[in-house]
Amino acid sequence: MQHADEGDGCVFCRAAAGDDEEGLVLRRGERTFALLNRFPYTSGHLMVAPYRHGSGFDSLDEGEALEVHRVAVQAIEALRAVYAPDGFNVGWNLGRLAGAGIVDHAHVHVVPRWNGDTNFMPVLADVRVIPEHLVETRRRLAEAWPR
Repeated sequence: MQHADEGDGCVFCRAAAGDDEEGLVLRRGERTFALLNRFPYTSGHLMVAPYRHGSGFDSLDEGEALEVHRVAVQAIEALRAVYAPDGFNVGWNLGRLAGAGIVDHAHVHVVPRWNGDTNFMPVLADVRVIPEHLVETRRRLAEAWPR
């Protein structure tokens, strides 16, 4: 397993090099890993990223691209088992203008969705209500992750 070494500047590199619980890491693969988003849109919102820093969508090698896809599929299986969502948004935000909060470390978002999961809180108060602590979400999903 290769780990990024970009230090404290990158959320993904810190999570890759650190403790799984502290970094909210759900699953580690040979070339990629899955972790919860610290600022989730919905419960279970997670990301899959390669260990390699500086990996853009267009610079993922074949092994990284395949493993990102496989780990995202596993994430969907775990999310279905734990939360039974009605659907998913799966996608890449490429560039700051496209909504990427972290532009220099490729990652794909997996966001579970439920009928009626939007309400007035994000619109009126710029607040999202998440009914479960991220540590508990991490525990539940890590336990349900397909082997």
